[in-house]
Amino acid sequence: MSDAARQEQLLTQGFCHFPKILNQEILGELIRVTDRLLDAEPAEHHQKVRYQGSNISVAYQDPVFARLFTWPNTLEALASLGYPDPKWWSSFLLSKPPYGPPLYWHQDWWAWDHPCSADPHLLQAFLMYYLTDTTRENGCLRLIPGTHARRVDLHEKLPPAHSEETYEAPLDAPMFSLHPQEIDVPVKAGDLVVGDARLLHAAHANQTGQRRSLLTLWYFPAFKDLPEPIRAFVGRKKPLEPPDWWEGDAGKLMESLVPRYAGSAEPAQWNRVPGEHLKY
Repeated sequence: MSDAARQEQLLTQGFCHFPKILNQEILGELIRVTDRLLDAEPAEHHQKVRYQGSNISVAYQDPVFARLFTWPNTLEALASLGYPDPKWWSSFLLSKPPYGPPLYWHQDWWAWDHPCSADPHLLQAFLMYYLTDTTRENGCLRLIPGTHARRVDLHEKLPPAHSEETYEAPLDAPMFSLHPQEIDVPVKAGDLVVGDARLLHAAHANQTGQRRSLLTLWYFPAFKDLPEPIRAFVGRKKPLEPPDWWEGDAGKLMESLVPRYAGSAEPAQWNRVPGEHLKY
């Protein structure tokens, strides 16, 4: 797929796919490190976030994450979409255990009160790296194309993403339903899926006996162009500064990826419920 075709798909459908972004060396290292983090998690953590499988914030636990956040192929992919100066915000390890349940429908944008929410261009992006090949059987991504920019009936049936209501919902709730417009997005290990934070997405259950893990990285692709209240909210949260041991080129590059704000604007309000800015 050409750069122009991916740009168009991201604008109109809310996602695009880059094959073979990670090489086998870093992929193997990420699998070893994430397996160690998952094995160290207490059982009660997995029970609370059973629909996600896990929800472990990752940043500087291991030097391999320094390489991932600043991975040249990823930065080149974002530049090819028209975003040469992205800013990283957070990252999470999400892993479905063997025979883990599905992940509910949700979107992750958090500033729906602000008019910029109606902007068709990418405000915040999720970058998903699956660490194994994915299929419908082991819990691949599913999404409803275009729902970053238009409302569908499902929007009215969903609670705020990753709230207590979602954690405690029964499997027959609308948030687990099949939708006539949904598609599956199976990928290979080391591929990259870039998606709009406003896009409705979910994941199938893991019906296999193997763990299915992914790393979700959150970026602001064009942070300097965001409205000042959005930048104020992001920048006034204490940024995750690179540790002293993170030296060399990765450390220097990571410093340029941290979002900062020094102005005086009132921060945007946190609201994960799509409102008037999302039209039918």
